[in-house]
Amino acid sequence: MTHSIIFDTDPGVDDAQAIAIALRHPEIELLGMTTTYGNVDVEVATKNALLLAQLAGRGEVPVAQGAAAPMVKARHAPPAHIHGANGLGDIALPEVQGKADPRSAAQFIVDTVNARPGEVTLVAVGPVGNLAAALQLDPGIIDRVKGVVIMGGSIREGGNVTPVAEANMFNDPDAASRVLTAGWPLTLVGLDVTHRCVLTPAHMARIEAGQGELGKVLAGSYAFYRDFYHEFLGIDGCCPHDSCALAWLLRPELFTTARGHLTVATEGDAEGQTIFAPEGRGFIEARWSRTPVVEVCLKVDGEAVSDWIADVLA
Repeated sequence: MTHSIIFDTDPGVDDAQAIAIALRHPEIELLGMTTTYGNVDVEVATKNALLLAQLAGRGEVPVAQGAAAPMVKARHAPPAHIHGANGLGDIALPEVQGKADPRSAAQFIVDTVNARPGEVTLVAVGPVGNLAAALQLDPGIIDRVKGVVIMGGSIREGGNVTPVAEANMFNDPDAASRVLTAGWPLTLVGLDVTHRCVLTPAHMARIEAGQGELGKVLAGSYAFYRDFYHEFLGIDGCCPHDSCALAWLLRPELFTTARGHLTVATEGDAEGQTIFAPEGRGFIEARWSRTPVVEVCLKVDGEAVSDWIADVLA
């Protein structure tokens, strides 16, 4: 089964790993990448997406630049201590040959979905402003996408940038609120599962050997990212957050999911928190169940997902 996807991304070390999967996996038709700020400024994200496609010999894949800042709130600086100032561990990078698509990311999403109704899955692994902008351009795409997979949020795990909020949701909670409650077929792949997956040095050695010039970038940036995770979570490796969204798409049997209602806090101490009300469960007020039903990932076979990532890229 082939999945035709648009990959919305802010590369980013773990984004680069996921992009490598999207460029290589035989069951993925990568229709294009759309870029956003988040791990880096959006201009850097676009440059990195173009470079990764170039190094994989896939320079024909369109890259459309999108959101440079949140919809409403003030923007925080990119986390250079996690991904490096250049988003790829501050390693030396080759020159980029290609250029971005002239359309905005939102217009690219709308055009692509409308050209292939019922066929396109949106996979978003950064702040979701591009998806919110696409909904603003054409609300009807909620009925024409095949599916939407969001890497972000947290149901039971707590946050990674605040006590309760995951980074992508916190970076643009207003866009997240719009996207997660739009009514399209959506699955949230959050910290509950991504923190259970660890890409080890042994995994990365296999990936580097199997990916040529792209492998050198993946391995070099991984070393920087690994240092952060050793300090942050005490693990020897990294959590391949963004690749988990593709793992769910291609290997859903490795995940345990639940259906229910999502909301996103847009202000206050809980800003960016994803709040999940299981389908059919009553609460003291009906407001917790007012939003459309979606699917969220709660558990995962983390070792199997990590091995799958290495197998695909090796």
